[in-house]
Amino acid sequence: MKTVLLLFASNLFMTCAWYGHLKWRFLEGRSLLFVILVSWVIALAEYTLMIPANRIGYASGFSAYQLKIIQEAITLLVFVGFAWVVLKEKLTWNYAVSFVLIFAAVWFAVAFKPGNGPGP
Repeated sequence: MKTVLLLFASNLFMTCAWYGHLKWRFLEGRSLLFVILVSWVIALAEYTLMIPANRIGYASGFSAYQLKIIQEAITLLVFVGFAWVVLKEKLTWNYAVSFVLIFAAVWFAVAFKPGNGPGP
């Protein structure tokens, strides 16, 4: 659970670093270099949470593949909230279906131990 919470928190920072500049007024009219520097500062906070999340998760028995797939699903959850609240974009049916399929991938990734998945 600690891994998932750290991944969630790191993705809040990552989403802000990657997409926040699209709507933040204090960055309007600023140079691209300045916007990149602000994003890097925010991304530093993301890394300080992501690295421990992956180390803790790996030490707890998650494979690197599982950690990456879980992280991508969390990224999508955080992004949907961000897009809705900050960017004022609606989640359309085709995006929702796409996300459901990605969450199905997460289930497949964590439901079976490596080497013990469905096979012939």
